[in-house]
Amino acid sequence: MTTPYPKYHLAEYPHQFRLRYPNKPMLRYHDKVSGRWVKLSGEQVADRCLAAAKGFAWLQLQPGEKVSIYSPNTVEGIAAELGLFMMRGVSVPLYATSTPEQVQFVIEDAQVATMFVGGQFQYNNAYEVQQRSKVLRQLIIIDPEVVLAPGDTTSMYYDEFIRRGDAVAYENKANVTASQALANDLAVIIYTSGTSGRSKGVLLHHSNFIEQMYAHQLKYPFMSPRDTSMCFLPLNHILEKAWCYLCLSMGCCVAVLSDPKKILEALPEVRPTMMSNVPRFWEKVYAGVQQKIDQSPSPIRSIMRHAIRIGERYFFDYVNEGKRPPLWLTTLFKLYDHTLFMKVKQAIGIQRGKFFPTAGAALSVEIYRFMRSIGVPICLGYGLSESTATVSSCPLVGFDPTSVGTIMPTLQVRIDPETSEILIKGPSVMQGYYNNNEEANAEAFTEDGYFRTGDAGRLEGDVLYFTERIKDLFKTANGKYIAPQMLEGMLTLDPIIEQVAIIGDGYKFVSALIYPNWELLRREAEARGVDMTQSDEALAGDHEVHRLMTTHIEQALSTVAQYEKVKRFVLLTEPFSLERGELTNTLKIRRKVINEHFAEAIAGLYAE
Repeated sequence: MTTPYPKYHLAEYPHQFRLRYPNKPMLRYHDKVSGRWVKLSGEQVADRCLAAAKGFAWLQLQPGEKVSIYSPNTVEGIAAELGLFMMRGVSVPLYATSTPEQVQFVIEDAQVATMFVGGQFQYNNAYEVQQRSKVLRQLIIIDPEVVLAPGDTTSMYYDEFIRRGDAVAYENKANVTASQALANDLAVIIYTSGTSGRSKGVLLHHSNFIEQMYAHQLKYPFMSPRDTSMCFLPLNHILEKAWCYLCLSMGCCVAVLSDPKKILEALPEVRPTMMSNVPRFWEKVYAGVQQKIDQSPSPIRSIMRHAIRIGERYFFDYVNEGKRPPLWLTTLFKLYDHTLFMKVKQAIGIQRGKFFPTAGAALSVEIYRFMRSIGVPICLGYGLSESTATVSSCPLVGFDPTSVGTIMPTLQVRIDPETSEILIKGPSVMQGYYNNNEEANAEAFTEDGYFRTGDAGRLEGDVLYFTERIKDLFKTANGKYIAPQMLEGMLTLDPIIEQVAIIGDGYKFVSALIYPNWELLRREAEARGVDMTQSDEALAGDHEVHRLMTTHIEQALSTVAQYEKVKRFVLLTEPFSLERGELTNTLKIRRKVINEHFAEAIAGLYAE
């Protein structure tokens, strides 16, 4: 029986690029010299992947040998990983922002001897690790502008790595090895960023990727070679890695952005039709649009608010319900869609957008509804590294915006009746953690083979609803359960609150550490007559500023129970930091670290 989509091994991708899309752009990258976006055809991408595989053959890489990629997103990094898969090697990707300590832990845990490094930052850190590591032997440098450390005689640049492998014998070796690649070969070890405890290496085999690609092809058959996807999330994040390979498997062009801070500059240049993303991006877009509306003259403000109401009614009351909208509503929506909404989307660079999968954290229903109302097709989903990304995702229409979508076609999901934990089973779920003992791995699964996600939720038919990270739930001294992520999400909907950490585990009431948008806060405080010559530190303790912030907090949490409301708070003058370990690499709060770093401030909140 034939399937509608062939199940290609990742080692086959370069050959498929050459066979199916030889002249079609498959990758794009921003050239620093010309300042332009350069296109690479399927033939050119295949050549680059084969060249990397030949380089690994020169290095005498053995099947199952582990290689790390410690770099911002680059075409070279993608080619190196696909070349590695052709040689049946195992990729161990690292965040480009990882510290030497984090790099050393992964290198020694996974026994990585060869590492690709991106720029000067990654090289400096990796070289430091190499000096004290008995494991790491070879650094291969992607950026030719990197300056080598004095005395470094072992590192080589990527171009030299490619030149060393340029021989017929190595090409034969690469092609033969690629043809021997098996679905049960280990593909990637992804180290979880972890909100608590040490990182764990998630073992993902090629079969996990093959089945996950196939499930997405079945669910989203509208993806086509005419599409372009923007790749700007870190490629060692499972969401971006799986999404990137899905796009390439369906012939879509992937535009690779090395500096994620330049995403707002890059979007109008690339004008992608698709892009995987995290909620924080859309939260910032929403806040920016709302600020523009609020600052507009009254007549324009009224028109914009009316347009959004029309868009919401058109999409959610009719299109999303599978109903035909009245002619007057369709006419009004199309008018706004081609004028006001189009201007908003053109300003961002997403006017050609047709599919923006979003996951990694909770997204408020308010922002979700707003984006769909103005014609931005974001689709919320839920997944983990352990499930090769997606567990559930929303269709383009016919979804409940309070859910995280419908279960992927090849997965089984059930809810633990006692703990409400989401349990998953299927071909895209990992077999276990690397270097974990059998007992620890066994604890991650139920007796009948379902993986314990650590997340609470509920299931209605095949629609999944996410509640909270079970480990994040805490109980106040009065015995009330608090879901901090929910409260934090509601608070950060207000543009004046940039970051927030909810406190209250074991205490009598809920409090918060808040890093505000100081520009907005100063503007509002000045309107109240507060002395603006004061420093941020002084304003953080100003009585009138606290009254102002209390108003915002009360409005944001107006719909929650009394025991869930924030009773006291501290205003911070510095944001939570990745460098200080207060945030994970995916920008989730590390509550244990924050509780330690702000112990004095927290104690002050509960002083009688």
